[in-house]
Amino acid sequence: MVVLPSVLLILACLSGSFSQEDLWNKVFVFPASSATAVVDLQVSNQQTLKELTVCLRYYTLLSRPYSLFSYATRSSSNDFLIIRFSRTDYSIYVGGEDVSFKVPLKEKPSWDHICVSWDSSSGLVQLWLNGEPLPRLGLQKGYSISPQASIVLGQDQDSFGGGFDFNQSFVGEMSDVHMWARVLTPVAVKLIWNSISPVDPLIYWRSLSYSIKGEVYVEDFLAPQHM
Repeated sequence: MVVLPSVLLILACLSGSFSQEDLWNKVFVFPASSATAVVDLQVSNQQTLKELTVCLRYYTLLSRPYSLFSYATRSSSNDFLIIRFSRTDYSIYVGGEDVSFKVPLKEKPSWDHICVSWDSSSGLVQLWLNGEPLPRLGLQKGYSISPQASIVLGQDQDSFGGGFDFNQSFVGEMSDVHMWARVLTPVAVKLIWNSISPVDPLIYWRSLSYSIKGEVYVEDFLAPQHM
C-alpha cells in the first residue's frame, strides 16, 4: 500500500511527533480560543543564549491578551516570551522579568510583522514592528537563557511544556517564524520583513521542525507576501 506524504504529515501531527517541512507561503491557523491548541517547535542545536532574535508574521482580531512565542526552560517558564496584553502593548520577558513597548492603535486589523532581539551584554531589547524600530529598552543585563527549552507558538507556558491558559491563547494566523542566536542588524531585519531569511537560523520557516497539538491547521497564505 502506498501512503501519501500528506497522510503521513497528518498522522505525525495527530501523534504529537515532529515533522520537518518547508512552509513557504503557508500559515498556521489557530481558529478558536483553546487551552490545548499549540504548535511545538524543535531546535536541533539548543544552546545557552546570551543574545537572540525572534521574528514572525501574524494576523488576529483579538483585543484580549494573547501569547505569540514562548520559550520555557526548567529554570524559568518565561525565559523568553513575546506576549501582547492589549492592542497598544507588547510585553517581552527574559528570565521572568519584562519590559513593555507601546504601539499606536491600528484603525483596522491587518497582518503585522515583528522582530524582537535581546543582547545580554547590554541588556538591550529591540522591537521592530513592520520593519520599523521602536526605542530600545533594557532588561536582564548579564543574564543567560538556559538550553533544553520547550518552544511553543500560540500559548503562554506557565510550566515547562504546559500550564496553558484559554484566556491567553492566540486566535488567528501565523507565518514566517524564525529565530537566531544573535542580534540581527537593521539590514537583516529589513530582509526578513521582505521574506528573505538571513543565514544560520535556529528556527527556519523553510525547514521547520514542528508538532501540532489540538486544533491548529496548516493552510495556504491568503495575503500578499510583501505587506
